[in-house]
Amino acid sequence: MLGIIHELLLIGMIVTAVIIVLETKTIRAVLELALFSLLFVIVLFLLKAPDVALSAIVVGAMILGLLLYTVQEVEGLRNVFSR
Repeated sequence: MLGIIHELLLIGMIVTAVIIVLETKTIRAVLELALFSLLFVIVLFLLKAPDVALSAIVVGAMILGLLLYTVQEVEGLRNVFSR
């Protein structure tokens, strides 16, 4: 049973990665990256590596916050220069 769950999660990660690459909207790509990160953390927990999973949570949260902040700033600059 656990093997099937691992395989489904890994297939989900592959599908999510393809969706992220093909996404044209930046915000949606960042949110899909959050889903990918969540699947990755679940896989790490199931592989009995909670210390690595907790590190992945912290790093993923920092990167996600930084990406969202960067997208917000770029959109703000785009609005300023388009006037």
